[in-house]
Amino acid sequence: MNKKLPVTLVTIGAVAVLGLGLWKAQQPGAEAFQGQMEVQEVDVASKVSARIADILVKEGDVITVGSPLIRLDSPEVTAKLAQATAAQEAAQATAAKAQKGARPQEVEIARLNWQRAQAAADLSQASFKRIEGLARDGLIAAQKRDEAEANFKAARDQALAAQAQYEMARDGARSEDKQAAAAQARQLAGVVAEVQAAKAETELKSPVAGEVVKVLGRVGEISPQGVPVVTVANMADQWVVLNVREDKLDKFGVGKEFDGTLPALKGRKVRFKVYRAAVMPDFATWRATRSDQGFDIKTFEVRARPSQVIEGVRPGMSVLVD
Repeated sequence: MNKKLPVTLVTIGAVAVLGLGLWKAQQPGAEAFQGQMEVQEVDVASKVSARIADILVKEGDVITVGSPLIRLDSPEVTAKLAQATAAQEAAQATAAKAQKGARPQEVEIARLNWQRAQAAADLSQASFKRIEGLARDGLIAAQKRDEAEANFKAARDQALAAQAQYEMARDGARSEDKQAAAAQARQLAGVVAEVQAAKAETELKSPVAGEVVKVLGRVGEISPQGVPVVTVANMADQWVVLNVREDKLDKFGVGKEFDGTLPALKGRKVRFKVYRAAVMPDFATWRATRSDQGFDIKTFEVRARPSQVIEGVRPGMSVLVD
């Protein structure tokens, strides 16, 4: 009996270990998800088509908002700016002339012409009255009287015309003419502003702070309108992307938090918070192997931001989530 007791205990222990192993094998294992880090990238392109004159950055440069990136050469824009500026200056001069009216010298000349014409009209009127009296007395022919009357009326009308010219010079341009001249000046100012905006587009500047990750243009090439020439990554705008089956999506609902490990940063653990979960296209759907059993499971793209900016992170770094 004493010899059989140890053997029995060993057998029981072996059976217990085997049972524990079988039980653990039947338990669900820890679920692991692998995602990757992403950062916001901005493609910088020109609004005008022009030749690249100078590239002011290189890949890897850290830049700030407003840093110059590319200088373009567009003779067409320069010529249009010169034309628009000259037209604007002419319109402004016309508007100023309309506002100020005639020069003092021109007004004085018009006044003197009116006085001279009025004096001639007064003299013609006096001569007509004398000749008319002589004609009534029968001392001169009636034709002379008619000629004197015609001269008087012509001189009177000329004096009235000279007076009108003087008053017009004194009063200046009409309000409608002033408004039209001012409107034309404003219109050409808008044209100049438009060309200046196109000129500004020949000096490409970074809209964000970050790192230059791609320089696509080369000096001497024509940069087409709207085609990116430089890509800038905003390293402070970070998030992780995970592909999660919908039957596991409850762990990654919007607003939920989880911990992730970055192997590239010596296993640093980071806290993330989900801000977006969207279904992926059909190619990411898990299909049931049999039509009479199971169902198709869709895959969702989950995005989460770190609780604070991760120093040293690069786009594409893996993130492991247990």
